[in-house]
Amino acid sequence: MGRLIRVLAVLGVAVLLASLLCAGVLFIVSGGSPINYIQTAFIRASLAGREDDLNTPAGSDSTPQRFVVALGDTPRVIGANLADARLINDAQLFVDYLIANDLDTELEAGTYFLRQTQIIPDIAQTLTDSRNAAITFVILEGWRMEEVAEAIDRNPLFGFSGADFLTAVGRGVIVDPAFTTQVGLPAGSSLEGFLFPNTYQLPPDISAAGLRDLLLDEFLRQVGSGAFASAAQQNLTLFEAVTLASIIQREAVHSEEHPMISSVYRNRLDVGMRLDADPTVQYPLGQPGNWWTRITQADYQGVVSPYNTYRVTGLPPGPIASPGLSAIIAALNPTESPYFYFQADCGGSGYHNFSETYEEHLAKSCF
Repeated sequence: MGRLIRVLAVLGVAVLLASLLCAGVLFIVSGGSPINYIQTAFIRASLAGREDDLNTPAGSDSTPQRFVVALGDTPRVIGANLADARLINDAQLFVDYLIANDLDTELEAGTYFLRQTQIIPDIAQTLTDSRNAAITFVILEGWRMEEVAEAIDRNPLFGFSGADFLTAVGRGVIVDPAFTTQVGLPAGSSLEGFLFPNTYQLPPDISAAGLRDLLLDEFLRQVGSGAFASAAQQNLTLFEAVTLASIIQREAVHSEEHPMISSVYRNRLDVGMRLDADPTVQYPLGQPGNWWTRITQADYQGVVSPYNTYRVTGLPPGPIASPGLSAIIAALNPTESPYFYFQADCGGSGYHNFSETYEEHLAKSCF
């Protein structure tokens, strides 16, 4: 009996030592968190049978959706928000995947652009780095402010509306005084003409005012200091040069004609003739869905507006659209020519015929 007790005691000690050894190994292997280690191992085992669920997207809509991870959001909160946005089908499966792959502590606060067509592993990885999110935004040459606003509304990634943007660039808006002084922006003017056309990669959290300031900075960068000096030498403000450039931009189909069209307008301004520019009649007539409406013969005198250069002499009160760099350069550097008239070529090429006299101009008419 005594011998049996001793054997059991030895076995007990051995079991205890083995248990302690296993516990020690588990403690070391788990990095000091054996309970979490066991839970993670269990989750990994459970995920082994859910590969299909992990790799099945929530839907077929590939349109990017704006998704915000707020500072302090837990994986469980993020999973619930993803499910509410219909970007994933199973919030718990998302959380389990994060834990199983040690991503639950790697998620970053920020704004992301996610699609229903992404699978859970892809979404989880995306949410670990907010630096890759960007809004691609295109402004075309010859767009007016309202067209920029409509492009904002067509893009689901912005956190503000086109109306918000129009408020940020509309009449009387207060911008950097240095910009106002540099371009000679009259008091109470909008920023029409200075929303520089280009393709932009924008930060996801950009605001309406932030976009405005970025576009103005791009305008200054593109035109350079030489444009200010050139305008001053010609007794023009840059605001006046951009006003003329906006008309040139809307008149021309082919940019190589910018300097010659500029020549016609500069020649007219020099002798006090009206510009008689069709786009200045279109501008006050513009409506949503048809900002550059086709004008009739009656509109030339029937549109009562300070922008209508068939009725008023000199430049209109301000730009009618955002000109590109080519049109701005042409406004300041017109080709020397004797021409006072131009009209579209009858062949529909988009090019123009230029004339010295009104009689010559009529002779080239397509009617």
